[in-house]
Amino acid sequence: RVTLACTGIGVSRGIALGPAHIFRHGGRAEVSARTVEPGELEAEIVRFCGAVSQAREHFREVRAQIPADTRSEIIAFIDAHLLMLDDDALVKAPIRLMREHGYAAEWALQLQRDALVEVFDRMEDPYLRTRKDDVDHVVGQVQHHLSRGEKELGELQGSVIVSQDLMPADAILLHNRGVAAFVTEFGGPMSHTAILARSLGIPAVVGVRQATRCLRQGERLIVDSLHGVVLADPGEATVDHYGRRLDDVRHRFDALKRLVGRRAVTRDGQDVRLMTNIELPEDIEATRQAGADGVGLYRTEFLYMNREGQPDEEAHYAAYLEVVQGLDGIPVTIRTLDLGADKQLESGYVVESSVCNPALGLRAVRLCLKEPGLFRPQLRAILRVAAEGPVRLMIPMLTNLHEVRVLKQLLEETRASLERDGLPHDPNLPVGGMIEVPAAALSAGAFARELDFLSIGTNDLVQYTLAIDRVDDEVNYLYDPLHPAVLRLIRMVIEAGERTGTAVSMCGEMAGDPRFTRLLLGMGLREFSMQPGSLLEVKRMLIASDAGRLADTVREILPDLEAGSIPPGLETLCSVESLH
Repeated sequence: RVTLACTGIGVSRGIALGPAHIFRHGGRAEVSARTVEPGELEAEIVRFCGAVSQAREHFREVRAQIPADTRSEIIAFIDAHLLMLDDDALVKAPIRLMREHGYAAEWALQLQRDALVEVFDRMEDPYLRTRKDDVDHVVGQVQHHLSRGEKELGELQGSVIVSQDLMPADAILLHNRGVAAFVTEFGGPMSHTAILARSLGIPAVVGVRQATRCLRQGERLIVDSLHGVVLADPGEATVDHYGRRLDDVRHRFDALKRLVGRRAVTRDGQDVRLMTNIELPEDIEATRQAGADGVGLYRTEFLYMNREGQPDEEAHYAAYLEVVQGLDGIPVTIRTLDLGADKQLESGYVVESSVCNPALGLRAVRLCLKEPGLFRPQLRAILRVAAEGPVRLMIPMLTNLHEVRVLKQLLEETRASLERDGLPHDPNLPVGGMIEVPAAALSAGAFARELDFLSIGTNDLVQYTLAIDRVDDEVNYLYDPLHPAVLRLIRMVIEAGERTGTAVSMCGEMAGDPRFTRLLLGMGLREFSMQPGSLLEVKRMLIASDAGRLADTVREILPDLEAGSIPPGLETLCSVESLH
């Protein structure tokens, strides 16, 4: 017996065994250029509008099937798609192309899809860039109804779905049908399939090249999402081995539920703060259910997406107030907008830029300081909402102290304007900065003396340090948080905080990966911020750990790190199978 082993990127924890179900609907449909006769144009527009209505109804049906106790981040995917089907960019723009050029509905929609995806492709933030998947998924659903295709799913209970890609709506429906795991050809750690798999608690391996061709319908598969491996037609000994591991995973999951409400403290008495990363006000409930100590990263870019014009001060204030009141005394860290010149198009704000690489251009704090008219409404709203509950302000993509000092001056001017207007605000709002650029990590000591707290954004820090794009399927295999250079930069930031008494947290994906929990504890990190679904697993790791012993272990491997090599003990330290 020859077992076929396929490798990809494991994006959630867990093991699944089941028959393969090749799911074709998630693939990228080919659309060819086609025009219609002038006399057929109005009927073509009616056909297009009908497909949009059918897609909208499909998403509504999916939403209605989601159980009431489902995590809010899952519901948010479907809500985002429903909003997009009411957006002129996806509804009126294709109709305009049809009227102007006589295009068939499929081709007009495809052209508009390509234009929108181009905007997202120019975004530097990897999380925001993957939001182009929303466009693809909504367009795919409309194209599906234009082609009048039908899904024939059959019995799926316990099956492993193998697909080119999965739309969020399909992923939720398939999960409700009792599928055991997802395997996709496309995607990376921050793709929608990855995020949903983590939220749904379903094993998934993405980026498995040629999976739909190499794996056969009905053959037995083992999906090991921890190691990013898919085994086809395994022998009985292999099945027995993974069956035992699967039983262990189930017992551990049941045990995790009992950790809600338990203090996050190590075996030797070190208190650790576990916080969540959120994007929408709807994420509040997930934070509460996880028993988080607070929100370590509240992304505010959603306010600028899928709307005409810029959000005004009241729009900012209303969104932030909903989060602060919903958290009921739990502290929240609001990150100021992390957008660039290329990302302002949807909100109607355009910054002229001729740079070839927006990643190195005008974005995040650079854009905010250059265009204070864009920034002041957000600052006023954050200062005002800080009078209603515990709030901190965090600045993204800092590179030098001049940016901090200019921002503080702008903040003082904003405080003065609120005083003149007689509006309540927090005069002592804590201000922190994200360390996600290597230059900032190397200068962490200076930043720690100027700011109230620091937060390590590992997603960008790893990318910038290693010069790779983590959502690019061609190079994301190089994305390595354990690269000696990355670990040295993280250690520099933590030590800078220790020397100055400045709190240091981590809000990147690394913070929510239990493989790295003990390493980070040993390096001195005491504040973690992550997706709500990861919090209990990280808590399990840290309460079973001895922080003092881990610190000794890290000190032993430091000479190797300084020499730029991977220490022999690092693999053991980053294993979830054994604990110190």
